[in-house]
Amino acid sequence: MSDDVITHEPQTDASWYDEDTATFGDRMAGAREAANMGQAELARRMGVKAKTIRAWENDQAEPRANKLQMLAGVLGVSIMWLLTGRGDGIDGPFEASALSEDTSAILKDLRRIRAEQAQLSEALGRLEKRLRQTLVQEAGGQ
Repeated sequence: MSDDVITHEPQTDASWYDEDTATFGDRMAGAREAANMGQAELARRMGVKAKTIRAWENDQAEPRANKLQMLAGVLGVSIMWLLTGRGDGIDGPFEASALSEDTSAILKDLRRIRAEQAQLSEALGRLEKRLRQTLVQEAGGQ
């Protein structure tokens, strides 16, 4: 019978920051806000520039492993939670059921666009790298 019993956080809290709902940047920003810390303060504590924190929170860049470990410690969450939304982290800011249909739709669109933006940024980076390599090869061939 114990197989039928599921013990977990309420669905709204568990799903607010999970992989399907939030990005690394969303979880990082949420944990930073829950710690009552601004981007500048977090940057100072991490030994990075504020624009680096903004890039991480906007999913335009990701921290290296050593900075990820430090980030988890400073924010008081697990590395696993930052990466996947599972593990020791923070609760969602409010119950999702309290959101209006319009607000939910807007949030869904924002998450979709952020994911698309991240994919486009990666594709742009790959193309820029290919262009640099091609230009170097062409310059070397002359």
